Amino acid sequence: MTIQQLSVFLENRAGQLNKVTELLAQNNVDMQALNIAETSDYGVLRLIVDMPQKAAALLREHGFIVRETPVVQSPVPDRPGGLNAVLRAIAEADIDIEYMYSVLGQRNGLAYMVFRVDDTEKLDSVLAGLA
Repeated sequence: MTIQQLSVFLENRAGQLNKVTELLAQNNVDMQALNIAETSDYGVLRLIVDMPQKAAALLREHGFIVRETPVVQSPVPDRPGGLNAVLRAIAEADIDIEYMYSVLGQRNGLAYMVFRVDDTEKLDSVLAGLA
């Protein structure tokens, strides 16, 4: 399923991540997944939240640079080889994964992954065939 990811650019200094999580918590925005990538000057916080438009607006109002990106969230069987089966199907469809990360917690005995790819519709179609 294609969903919206927020990428929040953070200065590499103490307390930046806390400012984001506090702002979201104060406004009842639930974080479902997060990933942090860093360079020497800044970090990129990638977030999946239950209300992406509200979260993006709040963060921008408080001076954060935010980019919205379509990504694909997919269930993965929570057993040995579960992720491998999903990745095999993606590779066989010749889809290049730019990056991926896991979702917090599990639902219905399934783990979930977030994939950033060029063609989200193609990936959605491939993953639907696995269900």
